[in-house]
Amino acid sequence: MIDVDGTQLGILSAEEALKIAFEKDLDLVKIAPQAAPPVCRIMDYGKFLFEQQKREKEARKNQKVIDIKEVRMSSTIDTHDFNTKVNHAIKFLKGGDKLKVSVRFRKRTVAHPQFGEELLRKFKEAVSEVGVVDKPSKMEGRSLVMFVSPKKQ
Repeated sequence: MIDVDGTQLGILSAEEALKIAFEKDLDLVKIAPQAAPPVCRIMDYGKFLFEQQKREKEARKNQKVIDIKEVRMSSTIDTHDFNTKVNHAIKFLKGGDKLKVSVRFRKRTVAHPQFGEELLRKFKEAVSEVGVVDKPSKMEGRSLVMFVSPKKQ
């Protein structure tokens, strides 16, 4: 049995412990029910739950959620469209998000994956100031995929 201020009251019967808790207008809570004998504590259980929820909420507030944004291109993309995609990617990376860059092949372009590799190499060079390649390019079905994460400041 542990008191409100943390002092040990020793081994007591359940009735005695409940009586002491009732006199102090507090709750008797089993902390370690599997121990022999079980360890109980006198506390305000409502206040304990409130503080626990408050700590969990604070921990969630300090947590940074990282989203994975995707930039899709075709292997026959034009220069201006490519630059637009690079600018969007830089904006995402500066925002702290990870980036999935995919080059989709359609119809007969699947026969020439070297164009997609070249495109991803140019893309990697264009975002090298703000991003680092996590996973190099890899074919997944009809698309070539590469993952980029933001550089640490």
